[in-house]
Amino acid sequence: MNREEHLEQLKSETFDVLVIGGGATGTGVALDAATRGLKVALVERDDFSAGTSSRSTKLIHGGVRYLEQAVKKFDRSQFNLVRDALKERAVLINIAPHLAKPIPLVTPLYNWLEVPYYMTGLKLYDGLAGKANLRASRFVDAKEALDRFPMLNPEGLRGGVIYYDGQFDDARMNISIALTAAQQGAVLANHVEVTELHKQGGKLTGASVKDTLSGDSFSIRAKVLVNATGPFSDTIRHLDDPGATPMLSASSGAHIILDSRFSPPETGLLIPETEDGRVLFLLPWLGHTLVGTTDNPASIEANPKATEDEIAYILRHVHKYFSIPVSREDVKAAWSGLRPLVSDPGAADTAKLSRDHVINTSTSGLITIAGGKWTTYRKMALDTVDEVERVGQFAHNTSLTEHLKLVGGKQFSPHGAGKLQEDYGLELDTASYLNRAYGDQAAKVAELVKLGYSERLAKNHAYLTAEVIYSARHEAARSSVDILARRTRLAFLDAEATRKAVPVVANLLAQELGWSDRQKSDDISQAETYFSAS
Repeated sequence: MNREEHLEQLKSETFDVLVIGGGATGTGVALDAATRGLKVALVERDDFSAGTSSRSTKLIHGGVRYLEQAVKKFDRSQFNLVRDALKERAVLINIAPHLAKPIPLVTPLYNWLEVPYYMTGLKLYDGLAGKANLRASRFVDAKEALDRFPMLNPEGLRGGVIYYDGQFDDARMNISIALTAAQQGAVLANHVEVTELHKQGGKLTGASVKDTLSGDSFSIRAKVLVNATGPFSDTIRHLDDPGATPMLSASSGAHIILDSRFSPPETGLLIPETEDGRVLFLLPWLGHTLVGTTDNPASIEANPKATEDEIAYILRHVHKYFSIPVSREDVKAAWSGLRPLVSDPGAADTAKLSRDHVINTSTSGLITIAGGKWTTYRKMALDTVDEVERVGQFAHNTSLTEHLKLVGGKQFSPHGAGKLQEDYGLELDTASYLNRAYGDQAAKVAELVKLGYSERLAKNHAYLTAEVIYSARHEAARSSVDILARRTRLAFLDAEATRKAVPVVANLLAQELGWSDRQKSDDISQAETYFSAS
């Protein structure tokens, strides 16, 4: 995915479809369309996965809570979402085995009356998954619940239920989808912002864009335009029609990172109902412990932060269920992510809005895909490309993405870390990390270790200077923020270590990309601002 080569193609060629937005949905649309034989362009104003798609709870799930709402309210849209998501959960684990895997989750129960309620719900969850079910849910007594999750408060614990969902690295998954789309012929460029939409005879014909790194402006010609900008979908819709009625609201999910000692390495915890009716997840993730919740009404902004109130809220609930102390000083990083919801003007509670996706096509032909969630990105993309074919009057072709391995997954071996150690002399933690993050591409990263890029970016973390060079050359990374937040995940794990690593990354990028001293200084300043108070 050579950014400079792709920029030249965007300037000179005409495309069947231009996708605006480089998150999971946008790159998913680009991949699906490219595999169907369409000529595809994609632009992203920031970086791939810069927004919502890098800020999830890291679960690939059907949505236990949505199933509860579907049953209680006889809500078919919620029911359909859970059913589709359970199928897509299995698909994603299959096509990206290096980045996704099943994980057991324990729900602790302190009241015997809760047992039949939760067991019935989870058995229904299993049943909806059908052949795609990962493993049967079951009741466990208090002893086994504590064996599986020793940090639980044992006082009054009656037992628990264990069920299975999937876990993944969201930003790396997003990059893998983008790389696969490029491999299939799509032309993608990050840091390119749409500034104007072009029309002829009332129909869209392309867009004016600006390369935010060089300042260059140019036009992209395309027969069909897709708006896949998540929470910012209404902004693009208003470029098409300034009088368009807003269709989105947003909820936020606040998350914190604690040390690994706060969770067992292979088991998560689901707290089914907090003091205000939300769900709280506590998960092992990349050698740390992730704790997060969702469904908090939020305003739409580019880089949302977890507030001190949200952090205190999470810690209060962890303390309630834990037998070991946890405090604000234990929080190593915190972030917040926005989730776009197709809104009902009469609804005030974001927890009750539909999570299903909606495709809206304007009179000029702008196709907006909104709503949905990470787990169903591929289904959202499939439905969107069906609409692209209709609007563009292209021949209908069957989607091929259900069985298409993403880049890194085709020859991935879960035991590949041993070979990386043997061939490149890597330490075990680094070899294991590279094998999971890059899959069958890990050896290409490790080759750079032989060239001297063997230092760690931060003490006690597996990330290497080799990844900076590799990401700049092959994954279109163009800033320290790109590297630290999305190509590696250091910014989501350790805020202090991230700030210390910024000059190291900036120096490497300056050498690799030929930056001037001013460009390097600007990059450091932008990174320091971005990572402040995170």
